[in-house]
Order: sequence, then C-alpha cells, then structure tokens
Amino acid sequence: MARLTLDDILDLRAYEREREEFRAHVIELKGRRRVHVGPFVTFVFENRDTIRFQIQEMARVEKIISDEGIEAELRAYNPLIPEPGHLSTTMFIELTTDEQLREWLPKLVGIERTVELRVGPDAEVVPCTPDPDHEKQLTRDEITASVHYVGFGLTPAQVEAFAAGPVVLALTHPAYAHELELTEATRAELLTDLRGS
Repeated sequence: MARLTLDDILDLRAYEREREEFRAHVIELKGRRRVHVGPFVTFVFENRDTIRFQIQEMARVEKIISDEGIEAELRAYNPLIPEPGHLSTTMFIELTTDEQLREWLPKLVGIERTVELRVGPDAEVVPCTPDPDHEKQLTRDEITASVHYVGFGLTPAQVEAFAAGPVVLALTHPAYAHELELTEATRAELLTDLRGS
C-alpha cells in the first residue's frame, strides 16, 4: 500500500466538508478490522484509510495547519501502513478504571512481544514484531502502555495458508493468555493488505 503524502491530507476546511462521509466509511471499515481477544485487549488492523483518518483527526483536534506539522504526523504514522505480505495493528489494552490500570499495566509488561498469528490447518505460528520507534516510547520495565503497535510479516506460503484458514490471533503472555479465531469477513478484509490489493 502506498504511503501517504502531504497531498493526501486535506486542509481543515476541506476535511470538514468530507469528514462525516469519510468517518462513516472508516467506522464501517474498522468494524471488519477490529478483533477483541480476551476480556480487555482489542486489535485494530490498520490500512491506508485508517491511518489517513488518524492523521486527519489529529490535525483537526490539534489544529495542525503547517506542512511541517503534517509531515511530522506522516513520519509517525506512515510506518503503520502495511506493505504486501505484512499486517499492521494497533493493540489497545482497554481498562476503564484507575484500579484496573494500576493492577494490570504492571502485570502486562512485555505483552506486545507475545502476540502471534496461527495460520492454516497446521496452525503455523507467525510471531509479531513490535514497531521499533513506538516501542522505544511505549515500553518500560515496570509498566506497559495501554496502546502498542505491532506487525506481522508473512511469507507467500503463509499468506496462502492465511487465505485458506483458519487464522487464530493469540496472546501468550503469562498474565494474559487468550486467543480468537478470525471471522471469514475479517480474514478476507486482511487479505487485501497481505496481497496489496
């Protein structure tokens, strides 16, 4: 998938004119790309549209109007757009109270390295790769962040196994071991990333 450029990001007035329609499109798109694993971890598999929406909304909220400001957002978020053979996901640890945050974020240190896909009838394991730039900012020894960015690189044979199914998204952290089989709709959606279509 092509990286976003300055020309892809609308100025604030132009974005306001298309925002409701684009937002509805991205909400519908994320419906097929959102996967809940266990009681409070959610993955959103990113693509060009989800990342463009993220940048447009960031520019809108923070009133970023300079090319330099938009370029900084492009540098931060463009690496999350998957290339063919790859998947990119934002992992959210969705805790809603201070008590839960204090209990779980220290327990879940390293969770971003314990995500894997199991593809095809042989359940071949495809380990995740945390995004190195974001990992430097988000990972601590004593507490984890509630948002992580992780990706998966699949060989052509693994892409075909992914297409054939089943595909399981799993977390193997000692404090949070959960898994979920992807639906056919999600698998078909993610194949568009893996095949670059």
